[in-house]
Amino acid sequence: MMSMKLIGSIWLVMAMATVAQDSAPVLDTSGQALQSGVDYYIKPAITDNGGRFTLINRNDSCPLYVGQENTSGPKGYPVTFAPFAEGETVVRVGRDQKITFSASTICVQSTAWKVGETQSETQRRLIVTGIDENESRPTGNYFKINKQADLDGIYNFEWCPTEVCPICKFICSDVGALVENDKRLLALDGSVLPVVFERA
Repeated sequence: MMSMKLIGSIWLVMAMATVAQDSAPVLDTSGQALQSGVDYYIKPAITDNGGRFTLINRNDSCPLYVGQENTSGPKGYPVTFAPFAEGETVVRVGRDQKITFSASTICVQSTAWKVGETQSETQRRLIVTGIDENESRPTGNYFKINKQADLDGIYNFEWCPTEVCPICKFICSDVGALVENDKRLLALDGSVLPVVFERA
């Protein structure tokens, strides 16, 4: 009969292996692991699905929204990633990250991604820029990067900040595109947008 100590050790090894498997590094287009604090362009994995991620002026006022260039090309702004896990320098699959555009704007506010208001026509939640004002648990600013099936180097974003708040109940959702007045915005609650990461 196995001792409780041995059973506990086996369970711990299995749990650590599961976490390691679920937390593989996110890879850029050259096969290198994404690093926190380094600039990367985000672009759709399918070329006719719009261009690089950028800041969108939706209502001729602040805040600015997260979206895409209408066509593929060199335009767009890079982003940096800041893992929620303290001391983590590698961006990992399925882990909470704060994503911030490396850009200065006329809006006197952060360019960090945040879950924003619901678009009235589609009832989809838009991704806007700014700081979540919930000081105890700023869940609106954290997104996960998930691997797209068995496709190497292709990912998608999801809002489900369970590391930031393990006890919270979220209406989790993948991030996809939403076209509004010829502007490509990013929004939750719709189809997924597969992406790749290109080091700036």
